[in-house]
Amino acid sequence: MFEFSSKTKQLAIALTVVGAILWIVGFALNGSSSHEADHGHDAHATEQHAEATHDTHADHDALGENDHHAHSDHDSHADASHGDHDAHAEHEAHQIGNRPWSALYVAAIFFLGLGLGQLFFLGIQYVAQAGWSAGLLRVMEAQAFAIVIPLFFILIISFLGFGHVHHMFHWMVEGIDVVGHPNYDPIIAEKTGFLSPLFFSIRAIVYMVGWIWAAKMLRKNSLLSDTGDGVAMWKKNRGVAAAFTVFYAVTSSTSAWDFIMSIDTHWFSTLFGWYTFAGMFVSSFAALILITLYLKGKGHMEWVNENHLHDLGKFMFAFSVFWTYLWFSQFMLIWYADIPEEVTYYMQRFDQYKVPFFVMLVLNFLLPVLAVLSRPAKRVPGTVIMAAFFVLVGHYMDHYVMIMPGTVGDHYGFGLLELGAILFFAGMFIYVVLSSLAKAPLLHKNHPMITESKYFQQ
Repeated sequence: MFEFSSKTKQLAIALTVVGAILWIVGFALNGSSSHEADHGHDAHATEQHAEATHDTHADHDALGENDHHAHSDHDSHADASHGDHDAHAEHEAHQIGNRPWSALYVAAIFFLGLGLGQLFFLGIQYVAQAGWSAGLLRVMEAQAFAIVIPLFFILIISFLGFGHVHHMFHWMVEGIDVVGHPNYDPIIAEKTGFLSPLFFSIRAIVYMVGWIWAAKMLRKNSLLSDTGDGVAMWKKNRGVAAAFTVFYAVTSSTSAWDFIMSIDTHWFSTLFGWYTFAGMFVSSFAALILITLYLKGKGHMEWVNENHLHDLGKFMFAFSVFWTYLWFSQFMLIWYADIPEEVTYYMQRFDQYKVPFFVMLVLNFLLPVLAVLSRPAKRVPGTVIMAAFFVLVGHYMDHYVMIMPGTVGDHYGFGLLELGAILFFAGMFIYVVLSSLAKAPLLHKNHPMITESKYFQQ
């Protein structure tokens, strides 16, 4: 039985605490930067207004009272220019202020995917009546339950947008759908049937309840099978998994629209749900490989052999290719069609995020494929670990490129905020997963196909 050692526990807690401290320090420094930016914009606006006023008075003295209307037009132009500058300054201040929340949000979405992808894969094992993976189910269960904390943070950050604590979601701006309001946006107004605070909140709560229910029930029945009828519990889990896979088939796309695509509210893509799912799925395989090999390195799970590792490597390889296919399909069709409502999404990323945009593609496709393309490579732990590391880093960058342009614009970077958020969620992920693994035997001993898994070969 696996024991969650005090040293590893302290490491997980330390990562969480250090991450929180780094994020808080980054938040404070970002706040001062935002204040300085506001002060600079205010000073610049005041200077411009003073110049415009001086020019107006000078013109008034030179031309006399007969040109009163001309001066009124000049004043109106100066006021309009001042108003545009104020709007731009406010938008830029919002972008700077969004960065701490965006950094936390990117990390939360990424770590949600590590658990959610495995929750779906766990369900597939029961629906497909798979036998080879029976010896890995306890790891999948522990990883699946790690969705709780990042999901909680995603909901909190999203709901804070309704109170205008941040301005990550433009559709949450006051008066966005009110005709005649200064913030009125006709495109977003047409989408308020779906993107309304009440409906969004209902959907978000439904996601949380449905996903956590599935993770809890699959784990509960699995543990009951250790002391009871393994076949009966397996059949119960097959029913739970069947219901969940149908539920997830819908919510995987709708949650991607809500939590990620709605940040770029004007933009839309019919492939986005699949694209987000593929990224989460392949990332979860990378995490599963690292956890399994960690346990093997500690002398556990002796029933897991190179054939299991080979299959996990094949899944990671296959879905890296699948993700790349979806990436290329979405990008190529939008870029070639050159429709303004669609192509602006990629234009911003080309202009402002070119380096992370293309580095992410190399990490997610080229390096993993080259590393584990051959059959022997998928059976070498060191090679598979390297490929898994590429995938994890690459898909964090993928979520970064999906979220940051719409929230912070060109005010992005990688510093205390981003590093702190990663360490914070990494520490909690390690703690939740290893705690779950330590609470039950790693072998699902009464699973009806456990013998098949022990002697699995290919």
